[in-house]
Amino acid sequence: MNFSRSSTNRIPSRRGLKDVTNSLNDDCAPGLVRKKETVDHSLRSSAFSAGSDRVVGSKRSSDTESSANVPGKIESKSRNNPISYQYSGYCDDIDGPDQNNPLCATEYVDDMYEYFRSKEESTSVKPNYMESQRHINERMRAILLDWLVEVHLKFKLVPETLYLCVNLIDRFLKDREVSRQKLQLVGVTCLLIASKYEEIYPPEFQDLVYICDSAYSKNEIISMEETVLKTLKYQITIPSAHAFLVRYLKAAHADKKMVQLSCYFLDGTLQSYNLLRYLPSELAAASVLLARRIVGRNSWSPTLLKYAQYREEDVVPIARAILAEKSAINAELKAVTKKYSSNRYGAVARINMVSLGDLQEGILQEEGILHSKQNRN
Repeated sequence: MNFSRSSTNRIPSRRGLKDVTNSLNDDCAPGLVRKKETVDHSLRSSAFSAGSDRVVGSKRSSDTESSANVPGKIESKSRNNPISYQYSGYCDDIDGPDQNNPLCATEYVDDMYEYFRSKEESTSVKPNYMESQRHINERMRAILLDWLVEVHLKFKLVPETLYLCVNLIDRFLKDREVSRQKLQLVGVTCLLIASKYEEIYPPEFQDLVYICDSAYSKNEIISMEETVLKTLKYQITIPSAHAFLVRYLKAAHADKKMVQLSCYFLDGTLQSYNLLRYLPSELAAASVLLARRIVGRNSWSPTLLKYAQYREEDVVPIARAILAEKSAINAELKAVTKKYSSNRYGAVARINMVSLGDLQEGILQEEGILHSKQNRN
């Protein structure tokens, strides 16, 4: 729904690269510029009243063999074979086909991700900073992020913007005490900072003021922007979970369904305060593992072992933690489920898959099998 004060309908699309999670983008002609969608009235402050590497679905004989034909069947070959597929299968060079594509930076991509891994711990936040916050709690954080997921979707911002925004919020709350009345101001300001960093055309101030139902003025947002940047010492660049996800999906030879499922699980981790104890690369790897199991692929592969640098037995406990948090999430926080229930994102949230409980039980059983094999060796 358009609103009269918005000028965002004049702004073209900011996407320099294709968003692989959006199934409608495949139908767009090359070079087609989409207009920015204006903000829905329903996203105004009442909603907050409670508180690259190109991913290609290429078919590889070494990795596309399914362990089941029915989506949701989660039997793994590692249960039947004495040697897990991740050690016995074929590992290929995922960057070889893109050597002549300068956008893929194949000469530097391995060094880039090695640097990302060295920096991810220092730019992440552990789930203990709420102990120093007297006026807000984990539930208020979850409500704020649920609202920001909706705002991010309506503004049609790139995925990296959302992940950077959440990281900025957590790092700021770790160092500064915030009142309940100012929490939404912190959220919308961090969204502005992330947009300036990632987008070609960030949202305008009048749109941000309107989306908050004029609870904050333009000057208040500018003042909070200065406060956030000084608190973080202008350290904005981070290796986000989404950056790792793009790399791991390429190593997984993911098709569109697997891409959308992985993004669905990874976006769902943003609202969970407890999952902050895991590194971004670990959450990305676990999301890929869950998606592979749901579509009937082997849980892990030799190519993922090489490029993610995680073994299946390292990733399985994290995947189990993601499922546990997803099962325990407040039913009122529906932004991620609503987003991925739409046809635009493949409606993966509505896929008739095994229940989360069954999937979690299967992962728990596999975790025990992997540990027993490890102990025997």
